[in-house]
Formats: sequence, structure tokens, C-alpha cells
Amino acid sequence: MAKKKVISALLTAGLVLSVNGAYAQGPVSGAPNQNAASAFDNKIIKKINADNMYNTVAYLSEVPRQAGTPGELRGVQYIEGKFKEYGYETEIQPFKIYSAIRNNVSGLLEVGGQDLKPYVMTGSYSGDVTAEVVNVGLAKAGTVPDSVKGKIALIERGDITFVEKIQNVLDKGAVGVIMYNNTGTSNGFGQAAYGQNIPAVSITRAQGLALADQVKNGPVTAHIKVTGSGMEEKTSYNVIAKMKPNKNKDTGQVVMIGAHHDSVPNGPGANDDASGVSAVLELARVMANMPIDTELRFVTFGSEELGLLGSYHYAGTLSDEEADKIVAHFQMDMIGSKDAGGDNKANGLIMYTIDGKKNLVTDLASAAGARTALGEIVPYGQLGRSDHQPFHELGIPAALFIHSPLEPWYHTPADTIDKIDKQKLQETAEIVGASVYQIARPDTPALEHSRVAPQPVDYDFENRPPGA
Repeated sequence: MAKKKVISALLTAGLVLSVNGAYAQGPVSGAPNQNAASAFDNKIIKKINADNMYNTVAYLSEVPRQAGTPGELRGVQYIEGKFKEYGYETEIQPFKIYSAIRNNVSGLLEVGGQDLKPYVMTGSYSGDVTAEVVNVGLAKAGTVPDSVKGKIALIERGDITFVEKIQNVLDKGAVGVIMYNNTGTSNGFGQAAYGQNIPAVSITRAQGLALADQVKNGPVTAHIKVTGSGMEEKTSYNVIAKMKPNKNKDTGQVVMIGAHHDSVPNGPGANDDASGVSAVLELARVMANMPIDTELRFVTFGSEELGLLGSYHYAGTLSDEEADKIVAHFQMDMIGSKDAGGDNKANGLIMYTIDGKKNLVTDLASAAGARTALGEIVPYGQLGRSDHQPFHELGIPAALFIHSPLEPWYHTPADTIDKIDKQKLQETAEIVGASVYQIARPDTPALEHSRVAPQPVDYDFENRPPGA
């Protein structure tokens, strides 16, 4: 299998597979000194230019890149143009997304002639229904009674998602949803999904418990009216660039380097994540004419901010055979903020894996940190929340590179170019570039007797939440 091939090749460079599946320090003949080890990476790191990355961040952050907007498409066209300029085979991969419409939204919930002044759930269908109320509890799958057909479901918040609750009662024929909170005094919660074509409103816990008591004592009729709400279909995009090796040297393996190009609404997204995109483009430029025996695949994902939609869409298009060829996925998300990372070692850089375990990506990159401009061993931790997750779920070694804790400007209009640190861009790009090329360079299997063979390092787990 492809993953086994790359592991075997890297074993010759001093990486030994431990019993638990992580890579640990092993014997290497002719241990190199620091200068010799750095020489191994010079083909890549000496060509990386932080000014190029900074200019990319500046261009992308001129306009917010919210998924499904002209700003995202502007960024997508720029990114594909750069990939083409560097000689890559490119593809823009569109996919549908659905965003909530809240245009002069109004909601009415009348019970016994009294308006409970509900909150209209985000994405609720606009509609007008009057029907009997049926208490369905938490509305978990398998617990919703058939008696809810043609009636309004009273649901308690908790345990499963809003969308799942609505779908479970919709599948049983409910014509409306009233959801009450499971704590506190707020009614401002809830979200429906595209295609859930029944009005859905939220009320406070006190209101919900009172309504549940009324239902216990006999039939209760409610009137729900929602206007100005709904879901709008839009298009988001992934940008894919491939560079395949000469057929005579092709191992059949693929190494992926990714970032997400979308931003939050009204957010310039300089650090989140124009910084990651800038490193993806710079590494694509640097590696475009390098000898390789492994396919290089650079991808920028859309709609990360909506729930990793782009990366999940891309991962979903991969066949089992294609996924098995991908030996590593390097994800860069927020790698340039001068205000992130605090006083932590490695200039605040950390590698997050989904399961909190070491893998090929973290092994290579932690060692690369000690050889490159950073000059420090990079720690690892555990976190999802970014586009490394779908690849982990496919069994692909994957990690997120990020400076943590996050900057105060995270997800705000103040995430602008003036907050970007060129040195941090340089350090992260060098680490990822050196790691990727250690896999992709044709001479990796012959490094056993080389004085510049990279050494594995011991590196630590840190329980360092991003803080936002």
C-alpha cells in the first residue's frame, strides 16, 4: 500500500515505527551536525521568500472572502492563476452551500391567544401553520412518536444538534417546530438546514416547561407564523493544483499541502487564513521545478468557516484507492499573526492532530523545526476545527500548523495585513516545505549513509487550547 511505501523510505532516514504507531527516535549511521542537517533542506528553504507571502496576504485581505460571495471567487481566481503560472495542473472544484436568509424576519407563536414572542431559528422555512402541539422530548432518533404527524412538535434543546432534532420530527410528518431551551432564560438559539421546509421557532425554558404542562392536561393548539426567513443556495469552491513526477520515478504516492481561502463575513482574514494560503502558494512556487518521485497536491478549501464544508466535499470525492495514495496532509491555518502564540516555545507554533497522537506529519515537521530558521523543536497537541479533520477520518496522517493561543483579532474586522509577521510566515513555510520535500525528493531512500540525513527528535505533547 502507498502509505507503507513512504514509511519504509523514511525509515532509512532514521525514523523508526514504534509499537503504538507513532514514529520514535531510532539509530542513524553518521549522525549529522546542525549545519549538515540544514544543508539537506537548502534546496527548498533558501528559495522561500517571506515578501512573496506577505504580498499574497495583502492582496487576498483587501476584500472579505466569505464563502459564496464575489470576494471568495476573486480569491479563488487569483489562487488558480498563481498555480497555473507555476506550471501546475489546476482545477476549480465548485460545490453548493446554503446560507440563511434573514430579511426583515418576523415570528409569531400564539398559544391560547397569547403571543410568546419566539426567536425564529436561523434558516427556518417561512410558513404559517396552526395545529395541535405534541411533546416529543429531546426528539432523538427512534423516540419521536407517530402521533406527531400533521402536528407541531414541542422539543427540548440538548444532546443532539438542532438540525437532527428538526429532521427527526420532519421524518415523522410534523408541520412545525417549537424548541425550548434546556437552561437559562434566552430564546435566541437554533438552526434549520436546507430542505427542512417547516417553520421552526425557539422559546425560553420557562415557556417550554409551561407549554409541556399544558399539553399534559389536554389538547393544545398553537399557531406559528414565520416570514422573511429561509435558505439561499450559493456556490463555494476548492482550488486544486497537482504536479506529478516523471513516470519512471513515480512511487504512486501523493503528499498534500492545504489551507482554507474563505474568511468570516466582513473579515479581511489576513491571518485567517490568507496567511496559510500564502504559504501554500509559495511552496508551490518553490517546488514547481524540483525533482520529485511523489505527486505534490496543493489545495485551498472554501467554506471552512461554515464547518469544514470544502475539505469534507473534497475528501468525499476521493475513491478508497486515491485516498490510500495520500501519505500525508499538511494543513496551515493562521500561521502569520504577530499577536498569536504568546510566550510559548517555537514562537508559539504548534501542530494539532485530531486524536492527539504523533504521526508522520508531526514527526517530520518537529524535526524540521530544529533544522530550519525556527531553530526549535515544534510541540504537538490535540484539536479539530480545521481542514485536517476529513483527512484524518480517511486514515491519512494529518496535522494542523497554527500559532496558539490565537490573537485578539481572531474573526474580527481587525484581522488585517498590519498584524502579519513575515518571520512567522517564513518559519512555518520552511518547516512544512522541508517536511514535504523529505517525502517527495527522489533520493530519500538513499539517505541511510548520508551525512546530511535528517535526525528524528523527541517532541512533547502540550495541552494548549487556542483560546478562542
